[in-house]
Amino acid sequence: MTANGNFKRRVRARAAKTGESYTTALRHFRSTATGDGVMPETNQASADRHVRMAVAQNTAYQGAGDSTELRAAGREVRLLMREARQAGARIIHFPEGATCSPHKLALSTEGPDTVGPADWDRFDWRVLEDELERTARLADELGLWTVLGSVHRLTAPNRPHNSLYVISDGGVVVTRYDERMLSHTKISYMYAPGSAPRTFEVDGVRFGCLLGMEAHFPELFGAYEQLDVDCVLFSTAGAAPYDGVFATEARGHAATNSFWVSFSVPAQHSGTTPSGVIGPGGQWLTRCAGDGTPSVAVVDLDTSTKDVETAATKARPWRRTARAGLYEPHVVHDPRSNELSAF
Repeated sequence: MTANGNFKRRVRARAAKTGESYTTALRHFRSTATGDGVMPETNQASADRHVRMAVAQNTAYQGAGDSTELRAAGREVRLLMREARQAGARIIHFPEGATCSPHKLALSTEGPDTVGPADWDRFDWRVLEDELERTARLADELGLWTVLGSVHRLTAPNRPHNSLYVISDGGVVVTRYDERMLSHTKISYMYAPGSAPRTFEVDGVRFGCLLGMEAHFPELFGAYEQLDVDCVLFSTAGAAPYDGVFATEARGHAATNSFWVSFSVPAQHSGTTPSGVIGPGGQWLTRCAGDGTPSVAVVDLDTSTKDVETAATKARPWRRTARAGLYEPHVVHDPRSNELSAF
């Protein structure tokens, strides 16, 4: 195998492992000569990158996924997409189940009062697919990247995934994130879990996706930090008081990993926990309306700002070094180190 072929093999191997595109995986290889003597493309990780994004909160429909609910959800999603584009956004981020998020009782085979295996044959898949196609066409028309929660159908008898579709500004589904850390009810009765992280880029800014109750799992956010993600899109259907807990955890993950976190919940929860975007320092940068109505909030993600530069050039490298055993060579072997009573 030639040196260049060996280098490409390594890039493809990383892409297969992480779910990245080949171009995205290429960013992780230094712009200097590799051990194979190959000069890969210039690493853009340190270049100034900028994208205007919108975070949305729309009405969550928790019924059995009939045509009326699916049509209403689709219309509202597209209305918010137009609003975001008018505000100059290049990407919009929606909650979990933005197209429809069936309640655990809505499809239960045990009746309306008992949780049981979901009967997904009752869900109107034809209408959902039509609404998703309409949304993709609008994304193409507006030139707007669209990330929205939906249900992804698998081959029967497998249960569907609880997913985030990533639709490009050309109206193409470029990747899909499937929730991995499902709740007890979801894994027992409703969904099949996903298996991998997913990343994508818009105007050089790199995004990762998480869903549902995954705010409870710091290792998932930490894994995206290792993948050099600039912003994690966290979508949840929320439920009091957990939506407030998720928001607090999201702020902590942003600060711990020095990246942006976009936090998207249904409009019904905005009275206590509206959707918003959190900065690398853990502070809210923008939030949607807190009055229970569907809305969008827009913010510029700019890697050249002082706080982001500090996060990228100081905080993240330092933490990586510390986690890799920075202090090990400095451990002292002094008897007084173990003397609890000594002053």
